[in-house]
Amino acid sequence: MVHKLKLEELNRIDVETFKKVDKIPLVIILDNIRSMHNVGAAFRTADAFLIEKIILCGITPQPPHREIHKAALGATESVDWSHETDTNAAISDLRSKDYEIIGIEQTTGSKLITDFTIDTSKKYALVLGNEVEGISDEVLPNIDVFLEIPQLGTKHSLNVSVCGGIVMWEFAKALK
Repeated sequence: MVHKLKLEELNRIDVETFKKVDKIPLVIILDNIRSMHNVGAAFRTADAFLIEKIILCGITPQPPHREIHKAALGATESVDWSHETDTNAAISDLRSKDYEIIGIEQTTGSKLITDFTIDTSKKYALVLGNEVEGISDEVLPNIDVFLEIPQLGTKHSLNVSVCGGIVMWEFAKALK
């Protein structure tokens, strides 16, 4: 008989072990995200896929906060994170460490994520933008490649946490 697995049957690692495990070479940059729920969801997804780090930029809310914790379910304790006032400063620092900067945004130069080849010898930083405005205009010139998720329905965008989850999974599959 099929049954849902109980927490103890999932054999998840603890926070201390998570900190020591090799992460995939992927950093998430949240550029002026407003919603604490979206921030929490990004942490939870980053934990699930062993993402290296999250950088919270600009007005993006920071832990600890009850509303972030609701969605993160403790992932703010496992996933490394930092805050940077200026998104371009975060990008500059990562670029100096040989990260390729990928903007998740619909632009005149974006390509579908399905048409992008993830190079397993590279390190990547994914920039996710504000829920209404997207990636800040002053950040756009500092991005190496723009990717977008194919959408087949009537809407032209996805919630930033859903978008982040899809893109993190695509990169995690290739880089693990």
